[in-house]
Amino acid sequence: MPFTPFHLGPALLFGLAFSSIFDFLTLLIASVIPDVEPFCILLFNLSGLLHGFFHSYVGSSILAVSVAVGVYLLRNILTKIMQKFRVSQKPSFKKILFTSFIGAYSHVFLDSILYGRMNPLYPLHGNPFVGIIPTYIADEIVYGFCSMSFIFGIILYLYKISRGTAVLD
Repeated sequence: MPFTPFHLGPALLFGLAFSSIFDFLTLLIASVIPDVEPFCILLFNLSGLLHGFFHSYVGSSILAVSVAVGVYLLRNILTKIMQKFRVSQKPSFKKILFTSFIGAYSHVFLDSILYGRMNPLYPLHGNPFVGIIPTYIADEIVYGFCSMSFIFGIILYLYKISRGTAVLD
């Protein structure tokens, strides 16, 4: 899913539903950050796979640590931004780091179901996840899951803020 918002659906739903486990904003960011890679490849007309190194678990681990450090360093600013959306959560580095890995790894996993040319287990070549859902319906299932997650995530968000600020801790 090159630079698409589809990954936000599961992050939104699971970030709100399991906010005692996940840092909500970190999950949103980490779940889409791997798509900076295909965005840059297309934008700058670079050679290479759209779903290359950062769409592997090794590459996404680097992204996860980077996101965690960035979110933690910017936590005061990000907390103020989240308050504008009536969402409140007290971030800890441990929760941010864990969430960052879940977000980045879920991105790689969802994409690896769809794209046979990915190497999610780099430095090993090949994609053992393609075909776990029959390829003729994989797009519909993955995109459907992401879209439905987004819809249910919006409903859950509206429900939580209807009861006041969505305190997620």
